[in-house]
Amino acid sequence: MGTSTPAEVVNEYLSSFYSGDFTRAAATLAANFSFQGPFLRVEGRDGFLNGAQGLRPAVRGHRLLRQWRDGDEVCSIYEVDLHTPAGSGSVVMSEWHTVRGGQLASGRVVFDTAPFRALMPARQDAASR
Repeated sequence: MGTSTPAEVVNEYLSSFYSGDFTRAAATLAANFSFQGPFLRVEGRDGFLNGAQGLRPAVRGHRLLRQWRDGDEVCSIYEVDLHTPAGSGSVVMSEWHTVRGGQLASGRVVFDTAPFRALMPARQDAASR
């Protein structure tokens, strides 16, 4: 991936992660990848992938709506398709990535958690038992 542009690295990550191919997604992440989101804040590629495992069976792809690049920084707005026992739908997300040495060094995602929680109620149900 060393010859890929920052946007190509980000798009490879988004495509692989949101198709549930975490092995391919891992190849785009630096070992010390740093991530911040509404439900997860973690340092390290392995910690991130472990923390995201609950999404793996639910993700069904994404559609890139808009993307900007400023040097090694890439900001993407996209819709994620989710399918769970609670239903199917999409959630609009925005993610800001920093790319260094052909890999993602950091990512920060923001989105409205209400539509997401409506499709991913297992955590809430488990917590209320």
